[in-house]
Amino acid sequence: MEHGSALPIELIVFLAAAVIAPPLFNRLGLGAIVGYLAAGLLIGPSGLDIFHDAEGTLKIAELGVVLLLFLIGLELELSRLLEMRRDILGFGAAQLGLTTAVLTAFGWWMGLDIDGAIAAAFALALSSTAIATKILDERGHFTRSYGQRTFSVLLAQDLAIVPAFALIPALAVGEQNFIDPSAVALHVAAAIGVLSIIVVSGRYLINPILHFLVRNGGHEVMIAAALLLVFGAAIISESVGLSMALGAFLAGLLLAESNYRHELEVNVAPFRSLLLSLFFMGVGMTLDLGIVAGAWHYLLFALVVLTAVKFAIASGVALWRGSSRADAIRVGSLLTPSSEFAFVLLPLAVSTGLFNRDIGQLILALGVLSMMIGPPMIAILERVAVRLRKPVTTEGIEKAEALDGHGRAALVIGFGRFGQAAAQFLLTEGVETTLVDNNVEGVRLAARYGFKVYYGDGSRIDVLRACGAQDARIILVCVHDPELSLQIVDLVAREYPLAKIFVRAITREHAIELHNRNVEFEVRETLESAMQLGHAALRALGFSEDRAAKVEADIRRRDFERLELQRAEGLDAGKHLLHRSPDEPLLGTAQPGIALNPEAEAVLGGKQNPRKRPAGKHLAVKTGTAKKKPARSSKKAG
Repeated sequence: MEHGSALPIELIVFLAAAVIAPPLFNRLGLGAIVGYLAAGLLIGPSGLDIFHDAEGTLKIAELGVVLLLFLIGLELELSRLLEMRRDILGFGAAQLGLTTAVLTAFGWWMGLDIDGAIAAAFALALSSTAIATKILDERGHFTRSYGQRTFSVLLAQDLAIVPAFALIPALAVGEQNFIDPSAVALHVAAAIGVLSIIVVSGRYLINPILHFLVRNGGHEVMIAAALLLVFGAAIISESVGLSMALGAFLAGLLLAESNYRHELEVNVAPFRSLLLSLFFMGVGMTLDLGIVAGAWHYLLFALVVLTAVKFAIASGVALWRGSSRADAIRVGSLLTPSSEFAFVLLPLAVSTGLFNRDIGQLILALGVLSMMIGPPMIAILERVAVRLRKPVTTEGIEKAEALDGHGRAALVIGFGRFGQAAAQFLLTEGVETTLVDNNVEGVRLAARYGFKVYYGDGSRIDVLRACGAQDARIILVCVHDPELSLQIVDLVAREYPLAKIFVRAITREHAIELHNRNVEFEVRETLESAMQLGHAALRALGFSEDRAAKVEADIRRRDFERLELQRAEGLDAGKHLLHRSPDEPLLGTAQPGIALNPEAEAVLGGKQNPRKRPAGKHLAVKTGTAKKKPARSSKKAG
C-alpha cells in the first residue's frame, strides 16, 4: 500500500528558502528582505514553479504584515501617537498628495489616460509598510524622530486606503458620475463605526476576557486567543474597506497598557516572523519575468523615475517639516519602496477597466522591482546619512589646555552619567573640583545644567598639567572605556604618585587590572546597584531585613574571594563560589551555627568546623573598607 507524504512539498521548500536565503544575502550585504524576494522569484511561477498560485500565497502572507503592525501597536503608547498627529495629517497628506500628482503627470505622459494614470499613481505612491517597519524594528529606531515621521506617513497612507476603494470604481464610471457622495459617506460611516467597535472592545472587553482565559485556560489557549484577537480586528477592519494592518495596529495600540501585553507579544512574534518571510517570498513570486524581459527598457526608465520622485518628495517634505538632512534622507529612502496595497489596488483598477491586463502587469512588475531594490538602496543611503551628520566642533567650548595649570583639590576625568553622580559628593561639600570630558556634546549638555566642564583628553600629559593634576589630592577616573581608563591610571600613577586614584571599573577584568595597579579605590559600576536590587527583591518577597543583609554580606564575601582567585589563577577560577541552585544553602556550608549560650554549645557538642573562618572575618572586605599597604592605603570594592 502506497502512502503519500503528510507534508506538502511546498511547506518544505518554503522553510528551506526561509533558512537559506536570509544568511546568504546578509553575507552578500543585500539584506534578508532581498533574500526573501529573490527566493520567491526562484520558487515561483517564473522560476522553478513550485508555488503555482502566487496571488493566493501573497494573500495568506499578508497576515505577517498584520501581525507586525499589531506588535508595533503594542509597543506604541497612545499619548505618543497623539503627539504624531501633525505628522500624520500634515506630512502624510503632503507626501501622498504630491507624489500622486507628479506620478499622475508621468503616467499621462507615458500614454495612460488620465483616469488610469490617477489610479496607477495612487497605488505606486503608497509605501511599503512591511519593509519600512521591519528595517526600523531591526535598527531599533522607532522612537527616533525620523522613525516616528516615517511611521506617521505609513499610518496616513493606511487611512487613505478607504477613499481609494471608492475612488477607483468612481474613476471607471466616468466624469458624469465621477463620485457618488452617498457611497463615500457610507464607506466613511462604516469605517468610523468599525473603529469605534475596536476601540470600545479593546478598552473595556478584551482585558476581562484575557483575565478569564488566564485563570481557566492554559498557555495554548492564550496563543489561540492572541491570534484570534489580531486576525479578528484585521478582518473586521477589512470588511469596511480599511486595511487589515490598520485594524490590527489599533487593537495593539489599545492593549499597549494591558497587563497581558508581554504575554500577547511573546505568543504572536513567532507567527509574525514566518508569515513576513512568506509575504516577501510571495511578492517575489508575483514578478513575471516574461513581462520584464519584453519591456525591460520601459520598466528600467519608469523605475528610475518612480524611485527619484518618491525619494525627492518624501525627503523634501521631511526637510520642510524640520528634519535634518540626514534624517530627511532616511525618511525618503524608507518611503521609496512601493506598498503591498498596490497588489490590491492595481487588480481592482484592471477589473474596473481603467487599463488592460497587460498594462496592469507592467505596473505591478514596476511595484515589485521597486520593493526589490528598496532594501539595498536604504542601506546605501543610510551610509550617506551617517556621513552627512554635522561634524562635532569645539567652537564655544573651553579646552582644558587653556587652563593656567593652577590645581584644585580634586580632578574628575569623565563627566558622563557615572562621573556626574560621583562629582555631586565633591561639589555638595564645596570641594574645589576640575571637571574634564572628551565628549563635546556632553560638555555642551553639562553647561546647560550649569556645570563648568572643560573639554580635553585625560590620557594626555599636557591636558593633565593644564588641569593642575600635580596639585590634586585625589583624581577620579570615570571614563567608560576600560583601555582609556588604564592609560589614564598608568599616566597618573607615573607622573603624580602622590595623588590618590579612584577609578570606575567597567568589567570584572577591568577591576582585576586596576587591582593589580594598586589604585586606592575601584568600584565596578554595576556591583552596588545589583546588590541594592537583589536586597530589595528579597525584602519584597517577605524576607526579613536581617536575612537580606546576611545574604548580601555572604555574596559580597564570595565575590571578593572569587576576584582574588581570578587575579591569581585566571577568570575561570572561583566558580565554586557562585550560588547556582536554589537548593544550595544561601550562606554556604562554610558558616556553621554559632553557639550563643551554654545550652546551645551543648547541643552543638562544642565541635568547630575545621573550615570555619574567625567570626566576622567574611565581612571585613567590602565596598569602601580600607586595606593597609606599605606605601599608601588601598580601598577595593569587590
